[in-house]
Amino acid sequence: MERPQQQSHTQSHAQSSESTLGPIVGIDLGTTNSLVAILTEAGPRVLGSAPQGDIVPSVVRYVVDGGGARAEAVGRVARASQSLYPSRTIASAKRLLGRSAAETRTFSLGFSLPLADGPRGIAALEVDGVIVTPQQVAADVLRELRRVAELDLGCAVRRAVITVPAYFDDAQRQATRDAARLAGLDAVRIVNEPTAAALAYGLGQSRRNERIAVYDLGGGTFDVTILDIVPGESIGAGADCFQVLATAGDTALGGDDIDRAIVGLWIASGRVAPTTAAERAELVAAAERAKVALADRASVVERASCGGSDVELTLTAEELASAAAPFVERTLAACRRALQDAQSSVAEIDRVVLVGGSTRLASVRAAVARFFEKEPYAALDPDRVVALGAAVQAAIVGGSRKDLLLLDVIPLSLGIETVGGAMAKLIMRNSPTPSKAHEHFSTSKDGQTNVRIHVLQGERELAQHCRSLGMFDLRGIPPMPAGIPQIDVAFTVDQNGVLSVRAVEKRSGREASIQVVPSYGLSAEEVERMERESVEYARDDMTVHRVIDLRVHSELDLKWIGEALARVRLALDPSYVTELETAMAEVRGLCESAAHDPRSVDANKFHQSKQALDVLSMRVHEVSIAESLRKS
Repeated sequence: MERPQQQSHTQSHAQSSESTLGPIVGIDLGTTNSLVAILTEAGPRVLGSAPQGDIVPSVVRYVVDGGGARAEAVGRVARASQSLYPSRTIASAKRLLGRSAAETRTFSLGFSLPLADGPRGIAALEVDGVIVTPQQVAADVLRELRRVAELDLGCAVRRAVITVPAYFDDAQRQATRDAARLAGLDAVRIVNEPTAAALAYGLGQSRRNERIAVYDLGGGTFDVTILDIVPGESIGAGADCFQVLATAGDTALGGDDIDRAIVGLWIASGRVAPTTAAERAELVAAAERAKVALADRASVVERASCGGSDVELTLTAEELASAAAPFVERTLAACRRALQDAQSSVAEIDRVVLVGGSTRLASVRAAVARFFEKEPYAALDPDRVVALGAAVQAAIVGGSRKDLLLLDVIPLSLGIETVGGAMAKLIMRNSPTPSKAHEHFSTSKDGQTNVRIHVLQGERELAQHCRSLGMFDLRGIPPMPAGIPQIDVAFTVDQNGVLSVRAVEKRSGREASIQVVPSYGLSAEEVERMERESVEYARDDMTVHRVIDLRVHSELDLKWIGEALARVRLALDPSYVTELETAMAEVRGLCESAAHDPRSVDANKFHQSKQALDVLSMRVHEVSIAESLRKS
């Protein structure tokens, strides 16, 4: 299948968004902790029985039952008993969400469970021989948040605005939506965490234009966002405008890395020598406790079990600062990128807002203050501010707040692969959402009837250096000389940052489109399978779907090949005609069998037969085109 050939320049413009009506809560689905909140007349509040609302640790303990894994405990109970059940307890699963196993091996050592390959190559964890996906863990945490909200509000909760790190790519956003669906929640909007934090801080602030830097260092991810808050009256509008200018970050950088660095320090000094994943996980937990305790102390002693005995582990403030230093420097490098992308300087930043539990570290706050040349603003609890902002956005989406307008951005460029393996960018990073862009392409070979659209995300110029989000085929293009077909490829990114792609050959009207389901995300069929818990039929359903697609595409191919053969049969070698008709008969027979009973057809054999026909039919197309050109 040939790639399209780039033909003209990109055109893009923002799309208007529509509010989704209905009761909606705001959810901060965090790496370490998660919260659910709602906006009331008195302002946003975190839901739950505690005075300031419940913080639900993003920890789940599983039990294998009937061949599958089900949640036995979620939240505080699971975290409190983690050392007792290290091989059945999963924490920080958000770090694996929407990623492949290969991508995550470098930071998977902190897990007490072995890393495994899940469906479609996604990273997963193994509990007593059963695969548990990060989507499943996230869904169990979201179910607990939903339960907390329903107990607090006294009504059913079915809709939510869910926050994600600003630098989450399309695969990670799709995985978040999958998790929400598994939890029985409609994710009506996916919002970047720093943007949500800015919404929470923006309420009741000064009525002047402000440029804000949101520095968000959580348990597993880091983001920095530069945005302008513009009061509505200053622009003649009825709503204050929160306009994101740029975002940068790292979805594999957070407090978890500092915890592991502390463990590395203890190991390097000879204080401990873990030999199992469970011992390493217990040391990581001890490092986290020590890190938190050092917020108001010069040194702290933690106990952990290692090598068959309990050991006392000391950590000083100086050691913590040293362990955190390389990670803090990586965050500051991202801050430099964000300022450059926003075409802004440190002097133009009016306020620096701190978000995420890791910003409580004294060394982090000091480094941020030095970089931005001003004391960071931390009036709101950094653990709760994202959830509070999500509640505000939920009110905006639900229509109860009409005085605020949120304009977010796309974190990474989006495009397709073209001839020669180049990356043609249609939507550039830091473009506002929602957005739409389209570009014209054409074929690179005479008689080309099919074009494969390979959707990519990234900043490099070659496709091999970018991330594959998905592929689809535009088939049935009438055979024409190279460069003549007019293929319009349109990208649409909705308000959640979710991408849809549509391709149309304008001369023939042939069209294909998909909502991109990335290579490392779960397909709609797989999500439904998990909902129905019908694992035994999943593979069969996927095979049938494949056979149906093969039949649809093959019937279209047979039509065009038959028409071309009728025109030029006498100009072709008889032995070739016989070979071609035999191949066509084989594919036609497979199509007829698939129409009668898709399960009776071997999908691999069907694919191979169709592929062989595609190759064999090139000759008849070439002769047909040559004959048409001669007559003209």
